Amino acid sequence: MSSEVVEDEISSFFESSPPLKNMDGIIKKLNRFIKLNSSSRGENHQSDWREEDRVCVTSGGTTVPLEQRCVRYIDNFSSGNRGAASTENFVKAGYAVIFLYRRGTCQPYCRSLPDDPFLECFEFRDKRNIQVHASHLEAVKLAVMDHQAAVADGRLLKLPFSTIYEYLQMLRLIATALKDVGSCSMFYLAAAVSDFYVPWESMTEHKIESGSGPLDIRLAQVPKMLSILRSNWAPNAFCISFKLETDSKILIEKATKALQKYKVHAVVASELSTRKEEVVVVSSSGNVVVRRDCDKPDESIVEYNLIRLIVDRHSTYIKESHS
Repeated sequence: MSSEVVEDEISSFFESSPPLKNMDGIIKKLNRFIKLNSSSRGENHQSDWREEDRVCVTSGGTTVPLEQRCVRYIDNFSSGNRGAASTENFVKAGYAVIFLYRRGTCQPYCRSLPDDPFLECFEFRDKRNIQVHASHLEAVKLAVMDHQAAVADGRLLKLPFSTIYEYLQMLRLIATALKDVGSCSMFYLAAAVSDFYVPWESMTEHKIESGSGPLDIRLAQVPKMLSILRSNWAPNAFCISFKLETDSKILIEKATKALQKYKVHAVVASELSTRKEEVVVVSSSGNVVVRRDCDKPDESIVEYNLIRLIVDRHSTYIKESHS
């Protein structure tokens, strides 16, 4: 498929999408965040480059509405754990993180809390006072401290989405805002993005009647935005995409094809059943298996070693772009 056809499909998708709510507010937040993390030293001051790094981490899955006044939608299983854990480690590495996440999915610094922290973590001291339960005190304290520190230091901006329309419009806004940052920006695209959708203009406005018999829906293919992100939106940014498969036999082949097709800097490939144990970072310099370190409690998630590798690769990329 030619680049002109791809661009036409992308333009058509955005033109037919419902307007993004509070777009002006999102743009203001983005510009304020980027300005806050801008350095007067300039991008060519190599000795201090890490203070200028920004990464957009996408997280969770996109929904596909079946009605304009949506009651039903198509979804995927993504919990957002990888994006949340990666965000924590990027912040530790000195990055300013734009966390583009699906509403209701895992948040940075909350992974050690119960699924329903308000019910599990707190107790009534008496009829008027509530306190953290002793069994969760340390986890809650660390989560609150780390989160507040990241926000107070201007290192974390959280932007929520739900639908495929919201996600792609917000990704375009972020890419446009980061375009001038150049090689010091990164896109870490861990979100599970829908491959198919119902075009807005062909969607019924109100709830689909359930008593009218079998439901036939024609799904269109979501245009591959990664190509235009790399070529137009943020061509100088360091870009990491993800590939998840249920069949390990085709995983590396599919990841390699994605690397070549979209010209990203690396593809993080994982197999469904082992995705929390190991991933394979596929790049032009070879494939690297990254595993979690079970012997070190603070490093017992695969994202700890994965982000260390990605940060190192990004550092090299920035230095090469300045040489």
